Amino acid sequence: MSRDEISTLDIEIHDRIRIRKGQTLYRQGDALTSVYAIRSGMLKTHTSSEDGRVHITGFHLQGDLVGLDGFDEGKCASDATALEDTDVCVIQVGNLALLAARAPFLQQQLLRMTSREVRKDHAMLLALGSMTAEERLATFLVSLSERFSARGYSGTEFYLRMTREDIGSHLGIKLETVSRLLSKMMDQGLIHVRHRHVKLVNLPALKAIRYSREPWDSVPSTHTTACECEH
Repeated sequence: MSRDEISTLDIEIHDRIRIRKGQTLYRQGDALTSVYAIRSGMLKTHTSSEDGRVHITGFHLQGDLVGLDGFDEGKCASDATALEDTDVCVIQVGNLALLAARAPFLQQQLLRMTSREVRKDHAMLLALGSMTAEERLATFLVSLSERFSARGYSGTEFYLRMTREDIGSHLGIKLETVSRLLSKMMDQGLIHVRHRHVKLVNLPALKAIRYSREPWDSVPSTHTTACECEH
């Protein structure tokens, strides 16, 4: 959703809540009574398997709707946890159709989100089945760049609210591999990372890696600094 559409929701919806960093908005298995539009901040969604393993299913920014993945079974399919203080509009499931009629963009957003979930499943299968760890990480950074740009923010400099462990869980790679690849990308002059502040120095090269099936050691090196990412 655009900022204008979020403003429209503010007019139509008066039920809003603030989730503090680290707090959970809803939990896997809870009855689905509402979906949520993010007004500001960022959430991560994650699932837990019976053996206790946690998988990060997504990172959600301003304008995203969360909770839609529970519609088919009527219960929340994941946990949603705030990565920073986050404000959301609460949309009661029973009022969704009425609200969509008053705010047509919401109906369009619901269709886009449903389509996005299908594409995300396909992309995850591709990533886990054929993409190298380097390609997965490059894809993740480029995707964040595009999402921030679409919201009117810088697409080349941003702050990572998630930890490296979260990134690894989302991409299906180990924490140590995430750290090594970020350091390697810095050495190649593709990115600069200090703590969690990221600057994409060579976005075209990252996009090339995203669609590559070849190692990217051939990218000319312009930096030799060490990665300073935080856990």
